Amino acid sequence: MASDLSDSEHWAGEYLSPNLPLLSDTQIKLARMLVQEGQIHLFENWPKPGVRDADKLRFFEQVAKLDISYPGGLTAYLQNARKLLADSKAGKNPFSGYVPSVPDGVKLVHGDEKFMQYEEAGVKEAQYSAFVLVAGGLGERLGYSGIKVALPSETTTENSFLQLYIKTILALQDASSGGQNQAVKPIPLVIMTSDDTHKKTDQLLKENNNFGMLPDQVVLLKQEKVACLSDNNGSLALDPSNSFLIQTKPHGHGDVHSVLYNSGLLTRWQHESRKWVLFFQDTNALLFKGVPASLGVSVLKDLDVNSLAVNRKAKEAIGGIARLTHENGSEMVINVEYNQLDPLLRSTGHPEGDINIETGFSPFPGNINQLIFKLSSYIKELAKTHGAIVEFVNPKYKDASKTSFKSSTRLECMMQDYPRTLPTSAKVGFTVLETWLAYAPVKNNPEDAAKVPRGNPPHSATSGEMAVYKANSLILRKAGVLIEGPKIESYNDQEVEVWPRIVWSPKWGLTFSDVKKKVKGHCQISQKSTLVIDGEDVTIDGLALDGALFIRAVACAKVNIQSLHVSNDAWKIIPVDSADNSVPEKIRIRGFKLELHGQQLLLFHQPRQCNITNVSM
Repeated sequence: MASDLSDSEHWAGEYLSPNLPLLSDTQIKLARMLVQEGQIHLFENWPKPGVRDADKLRFFEQVAKLDISYPGGLTAYLQNARKLLADSKAGKNPFSGYVPSVPDGVKLVHGDEKFMQYEEAGVKEAQYSAFVLVAGGLGERLGYSGIKVALPSETTTENSFLQLYIKTILALQDASSGGQNQAVKPIPLVIMTSDDTHKKTDQLLKENNNFGMLPDQVVLLKQEKVACLSDNNGSLALDPSNSFLIQTKPHGHGDVHSVLYNSGLLTRWQHESRKWVLFFQDTNALLFKGVPASLGVSVLKDLDVNSLAVNRKAKEAIGGIARLTHENGSEMVINVEYNQLDPLLRSTGHPEGDINIETGFSPFPGNINQLIFKLSSYIKELAKTHGAIVEFVNPKYKDASKTSFKSSTRLECMMQDYPRTLPTSAKVGFTVLETWLAYAPVKNNPEDAAKVPRGNPPHSATSGEMAVYKANSLILRKAGVLIEGPKIESYNDQEVEVWPRIVWSPKWGLTFSDVKKKVKGHCQISQKSTLVIDGEDVTIDGLALDGALFIRAVACAKVNIQSLHVSNDAWKIIPVDSADNSVPEKIRIRGFKLELHGQQLLLFHQPRQCNITNVSM
């Protein structure tokens, strides 16, 4: 219990003062801090001692947790909140004094010589990297009640997003080790979870034996929520369902930097001679197709920060990467949110704002929230900031007076804002990848996706799956395969291109060089076809496919296929009603299901060489 309560009447107020004897010295310090920060209202309905004492102690357990999980504690959080709320009410531009311009970056064309050179450099360096997946969100926004990383990345194989990511990292790990006779250096994966996703992510990994990763190769780190604010004075909001709890909400994926800093993993990685940290988000099945080349850019350009980007349409709802030059001469290359970029351009001598140029795209490339950091400079920066990232607040005001909120708000941060505090000496760059290759996020439910203007990507489960088939078809085309063009179909009121359903395991086609080596001769695939290749050493020298073909080979099986002809009724795409509750959620949100009508299976169960020559099936 508290040892000294002599001055309690001077600061604690009518309701808190009688309850101070319940509290420890540490809890009294927290109470004093709250009162000094103008939060006496939190205690206005506290009953006398003996009534709901357990709730009162739980309240301070929560306060202690909120205090320790934010850099600088609750005092810093509230001081930052009051400043940002005042700026928001005044309509202050966070980039006031800056003039935007188009920065220099590396633009890659898939399959050309430069692309393959960067891929080769990236694969060699992958063994010195670590991956960080930000996966704090449920799939509710998509119309899916589970965690997003458990969703199928596509329904031909039904491999989940998390399975796809881990299998690709393992493929990079093996390719980077230099061959089967070399010692394999495990590439670590950190998954930042939240209260909403932690247990389900842990369960998904355990049920699937980490999808092939070693037990200590995957680490889950949970981010904590932050306190909500009820007014422009920074008053903490009580939970509507429990007046003895402060309402909390997610702080944003920018927390990944402080979570990593506090985990001690960065120092461990440095001792393990790791050089790079690659950050990515949870539901983009294409993201790893550009990772080897982008890592190669970081290596060959010696970048402290490399932001992966794609071409974006003007005013498209994706942040633009811009060089911002301050009136004092300082510069930074940073993501500027799309709703800030256009007015910033208009206010700095560009009356038309963000417009498309002759390429059909905005000159400002679109940030896709895949980041590559040099570990050594990242550690130095976090030693100064402890992982704190520039924050923002986005209150929903009741009216134009901006005096009250429709609902509570909180401070937020984004991981891509890390470069905003870097010194001018830091080498900050970006890599522009072709959109079809690297960016097809699944983030909108069918209703919202159907409202997206025609010509803009709906970013739904429907478009995300079709993008996988398109990317694989185009890669095979570049490797010389004759691929029949797509049909335009509509599912869940979204027009999409339907290409042949082509999927392969990461170990078969990790890079474009891999694909070119394994596909030879005259190969052609019809639009109705499905092709799945699951095996590391499968070579196809001549294929005529008009149907469904599944090739599966165990590790160490060497399969050579020459002049294979396959024709059958294939798998059919059957529309489903997104409102039909008898259909599983993972299917409803796509608006279609795959139905087996015919297929050819080629299964190779023994680790030996197998040849198939001049066969029709």
